[in-house]
Amino acid sequence: MISALNQLVDLVEEHLTEELDLEGLAAGLGTTEYHLRRMFSSLAGMPLSEYVRRRRMTVASGDVVRGEEDLLEIAVRYGYGSREAFGRAFRAVHGAGPAEVRRNGGPLRTQPQLRFRLTVEGSTPMDTRLVDRPAFRLVGHSTRVPLIHRGVNPHIQQHIAAIPAEEHQRLKALSDSEPAGLLQVTDDADPDGREGTELTYLHGVAVGTGTPVPDGLDVIEVPAGVWAVFRTSGPHPEALQTAWAATATEWFPSNPWRLRPGPSVVAVLERADDFSTATCELWLPVESA
Repeated sequence: MISALNQLVDLVEEHLTEELDLEGLAAGLGTTEYHLRRMFSSLAGMPLSEYVRRRRMTVASGDVVRGEEDLLEIAVRYGYGSREAFGRAFRAVHGAGPAEVRRNGGPLRTQPQLRFRLTVEGSTPMDTRLVDRPAFRLVGHSTRVPLIHRGVNPHIQQHIAAIPAEEHQRLKALSDSEPAGLLQVTDDADPDGREGTELTYLHGVAVGTGTPVPDGLDVIEVPAGVWAVFRTSGPHPEALQTAWAATATEWFPSNPWRLRPGPSVVAVLERADDFSTATCELWLPVESA
């Protein structure tokens, strides 16, 4: 995976003024667009699209400062149909428009070319198991919420708090499939993992495909496949979020598996009364790399 990401960075440089065929690039690197985007954003700390924009504007700034070409010519070269669109992208990266930079020689904010390396941190080995599951359903109450990487998501908190206590018991009684118990499910997340983008959050349980689903519940159909299950324990949600990040930085680069599209599931096995600490299982859908 590290080698694939570095090859991707090289390809971005080679085709900086062109529209990237990411699906084709991923296939050429022996992986999938979905996994490549997820791993890039997790390790780089920014979506691939944002990195490409920053690199384009970094290189374009040289053309702007030299002053040998009309700004529209430069804009078209870097994929923008107008000076205005190019100017907005340029300002978003450098904090000043191209005309101002041409006059003053700056300010300029450079995005260096990335290089990925696998670093051995000496951390505790991740407690992981692989589970091959037949198709099942996730049923419960869903809503759309913004993605928040760190800390408690208040939108999810509000959603759960609005579900009556007796409904939690009804859902628990429905659970008849692994992962067991009440589950925290995220689906339809942006593969780039951009903070603030919307995803589907479902508070519910797993049931078999033949289990009758009562009216009024939302359903996510989950196809058969392999899941990587990561066990976490400690302060909540910090321990869970740290483990989630470590799957990208430590586990996937070291193991012959890659993410496949599908929901991510958190099962809470034990927790303190105030939820300050918890033992959880994080279920991620995977396939052979």
